[in-house]
Order: sequence, then C-alpha cells, then structure tokens
Amino acid sequence: MYITIADFIREWNREATLTEKVLDGLTDESLQQKVYQEGRTLGRIAWHLTTNIPEYLAHFGLKVDEVKHKEEVPTSAKEIADTFKDLSSAATKAIEEQWTDESLREVQTAFGREESNAQILMGLIKHIVHHRGQATILMRQAGIKPFGVYGPPKEDWIHLGVENPPL
Repeated sequence: MYITIADFIREWNREATLTEKVLDGLTDESLQQKVYQEGRTLGRIAWHLTTNIPEYLAHFGLKVDEVKHKEEVPTSAKEIADTFKDLSSAATKAIEEQWTDESLREVQTAFGREESNAQILMGLIKHIVHHRGQATILMRQAGIKPFGVYGPPKEDWIHLGVENPPL
C-alpha cells in the first residue's frame, strides 16, 4: 500500500516504463489481432489501457485532460505508445500537484465499495497490468516477440544459459 505520493510515483514509473516497452513493440499490423472473432483487437486493448488513465483519475476527483475521440482506435502503434507516454506523465503531474500524502488515506466509493485513494491508485496500476498481460498474449499471436515484463520471453532464456526453458 502507498503511504506517500512518492511511493506511488515510484511504482507508477516502474510499471509505466514496462508498459511503454510493451507498447513500443507493437506494429501497425498487429493492432488488428484478436483473441477470438468477436473479441477486442490488440489496438483496442492498448488504446483502452492508455485512454483509461485520465478517465479513471477524473472519476476520483483529479483534474486531468481526457482524450478527445477516445472511441476511435488509432491505426498507428506509435500514436498509441506516444499517447501512453504523454498521459502517464500527465497523470504523475496531476497526482503530485492535486493530492498529498494525507489524501491517500481519504476514502471514496470505488466500483461499489469503500476504498482509500491509495487503494484506488493501486487499482489503476492493476488495471494497466491486467490489460498489458492481454496485450503480450496478442502480440505473441500476431507473431511479435513480446517484451519480457517480469521475466524474459522464451527466446531470451538462452541468454541466461537456459537452452530449454521451463514450460
């Protein structure tokens, strides 16, 4: 749990950097990859985890500029990745400027339950991690080697001296 805004910002920056590396690995063609016929595309998932940042923060009282035309998924992977970087930076600034360490202990209703602002911020990170995981699976299905978020992808095990990675 976060005790200070600085605690949150440290974790946010770590997770945002990992997400940036995943998004930087997308190609324009890969944005059309789906898990199943009626499912979301990789582009829709990447755009959702990106555009949800200001929407989520605004829902809990922070003043942030939301993305215009967020319903329209870009056809450019670079645009999605660049937008994520910009929104991540804007989120950090908004939280640092508008909330204090004491604000983290304040309680709000979040998705039908009472949560502290610290828990709400943790929820934002978990939301991004959840969709980042979906994105890495779809990248693999699209023929792209995903970035190793918390460990190396199978192709990089050899660099660690493991010829046959565990299944």
